[in-house]
Amino acid sequence: MRIHAEALLFDNDGTLVSTLESVHRCWTRWAGEYGIAADDFARVELHGRPAVEIITELLPPGRAAEIPAALARIERLEIEDVPGGVKLLPGTGELLAALPADRWAVVTSATGPLAEARLREAGIDAPVLIAADDITRGKPDPEPYLLAAARLGVDRARCVVFEDAPAGLASGRAAGMRTVALATTHDRDRLVADVVVTDLSQVSAQVTPDGVEIVASP
Repeated sequence: MRIHAEALLFDNDGTLVSTLESVHRCWTRWAGEYGIAADDFARVELHGRPAVEIITELLPPGRAAEIPAALARIERLEIEDVPGGVKLLPGTGELLAALPADRWAVVTSATGPLAEARLREAGIDAPVLIAADDITRGKPDPEPYLLAAARLGVDRARCVVFEDAPAGLASGRAAGMRTVALATTHDRDRLVADVVVTDLSQVSAQVTPDGVEIVASP
């Protein structure tokens, strides 16, 4: 499939890099520290969601006052786990190297400090980074991707979103953008997108005078 775009917007975890083992390790420790029952923890989707949303879902309403400290704790655990806990996914380096700095951004549900630490560990220098700290409503709301398009100065209809999570793909669709799904963390039947690929090794980009020509080969 060929898609012409002016900007490419990438989720980070599960799209550019893999942090699944680190995420599970850190959140399991956090749940133990906060007395979250194993069954309750197992029912919560961790991937592709802001930490504050996960914490709010896990902590009983009567413990709402603990949310700020709980958020700071999981951020600290995950940042400490970054060394050795971030793996560059196939095709990431090659695709990003082909893009001009004013044509792409990273849009993540992680906090700014955590996102920066993970990107730095992977050797990725994102020209524009939209993190959980920058928005009021996380994925699947369109706000994160709309903000990325605005920061790049590109019409939202001329953006393509690369995502591995259903919530992120829903965010991109709600923003009025075309979507490319990566089957790196979820089964293909859960991914609603214009095209589904295994990973970024199946995507190539050619810079044109007015944007980027993307070829995605399922």
